[in-house]
Amino acid sequence: MLVAFSVAPSGTGRTDGSVHDAVAAAVKIVRESGLENRTDAMFTTIEGEWDEVMDVVRRATEAVGAFGSRVSLVLKADIRPGHTGELTGKLERLERAIDD
Repeated sequence: MLVAFSVAPSGTGRTDGSVHDAVAAAVKIVRESGLENRTDAMFTTIEGEWDEVMDVVRRATEAVGAFGSRVSLVLKADIRPGHTGELTGKLERLERAIDD
């Protein structure tokens, strides 16, 4: 499965509104998980089995919680049993379709 998620704290007490330290803590957990992942400006996407992916999302969300009194989590999943390599495979198929 692929899970794209965005997690951010609120109630941080910061006057500049920045959440980069909290996001960095979450992304560090993702990267240390050993699961295939990609981070862009809006989401982090992880590929793996249901239990392992959700465990990483939970731990990343908990890490962000240390930075504020509330946490917002947005999650989108592509659950496709029997398929792996979709983190790059979907993009490769898209690029081929564009080139055709």
